Amino acid sequence: MNSSPIKSGTLTPEFSQNSPLVRYALRGLERCWLPEHGCWSHIYHLDGRASPNESLRRSDVFYTLNVLLGMSRIKEVPSSINLSETFYQNAVQLTVLSVPKYALGMALWVSAELSLELPEQVRREVKALLSDQAGWKTFRAQDLGMLLTGVVAQARAGGKEWVPFAAPLYRFLQERFYTGSGLFFDAASGFRRRFASFATQIYLSIACYHYGEFAGESSALAMAGACVRKLIALQGPDGEWPWFFDAAGGRVLDFYEVYSVHQYGMAPALLEWAERYRIRGARDALIKGFNWVLGQNQLRRSMLVPDLGLTIRSQVRKQELTTRAPRMLRAIKNAYSGHESGLIENAGVGLRLECRSYELGWILWSFGQRGDLLELTHASAFGRVLIPA
Repeated sequence: MNSSPIKSGTLTPEFSQNSPLVRYALRGLERCWLPEHGCWSHIYHLDGRASPNESLRRSDVFYTLNVLLGMSRIKEVPSSINLSETFYQNAVQLTVLSVPKYALGMALWVSAELSLELPEQVRREVKALLSDQAGWKTFRAQDLGMLLTGVVAQARAGGKEWVPFAAPLYRFLQERFYTGSGLFFDAASGFRRRFASFATQIYLSIACYHYGEFAGESSALAMAGACVRKLIALQGPDGEWPWFFDAAGGRVLDFYEVYSVHQYGMAPALLEWAERYRIRGARDALIKGFNWVLGQNQLRRSMLVPDLGLTIRSQVRKQELTTRAPRMLRAIKNAYSGHESGLIENAGVGLRLECRSYELGWILWSFGQRGDLLELTHASAFGRVLIPA
């Protein structure tokens, strides 16, 4: 990557092979670039402050890997972005910084998708982690999901050394994270286990699809399909994806926060698999969820920031913009009372005015290869569509 910020206008819009949606996300990523660190930022604040980019190194690194994953699927990468250099500079930081285990899984996935060599120190650390099966009991859903997906991606790319880890990881998932309700647990054990997020469902379902297709494992495909069907059944009236679930009971404990990245990025990434396996309602759920971002939501406002190419992070209960404590207490109460949560009155809902670079990376991943959803990828909200001469 160049030491200077990514230059806008690197791609000539008239002749770009990328859709307006992808170009929109690439423009937003220009704003999030941190030249002093060679990565994309932890947060871009949308509250008007003079220096909107906030860096948190361990988060910058992971988010940058997530963006690079998205870059692997777009049709035209801006010439100012050096994929291999950016990958290596950030991947090596995984062994220096205190990063979550799932970041190592993302490094596996990205290196496979971009056909880039994994730095040796990262390879050693991932192998040590995967070889310590006793330590797997500490995995959260995102750790397990990304590690399994990364291992399968490496194996598919010809990395035979990773193949022996795939089946044991999947069996661990099947034995310790499957609930029978259609949803997945968030952890292998403990009180926190049943309180699962939307992200829990996404990462484990995607991992099951990857492994099921790679290994010809029908049980993995069945679990992923059951989770998709359950999520579709629990999708909100305006297409919003709930944030918090009672995994054991298969119930929504809290819709909030409703995150834009789930609507336009992570849910479409899973539903693309579901469409391939002919899950009823998957395409409609994807479109409805995406339209939530375009303004068909509870507040009837767009979650886009067109001048910047960015998105507003979420719709959130106003009193919970700075604390999660009430949300956790409410979830516990709902879980043990049997109450199922719904949407609250509009007056109590506000906006979290920030954008995180990985969110734009999910747009690139989920829509970089899609040419069949023009109503989304070429929506007028993403700018004028210019046709090459």
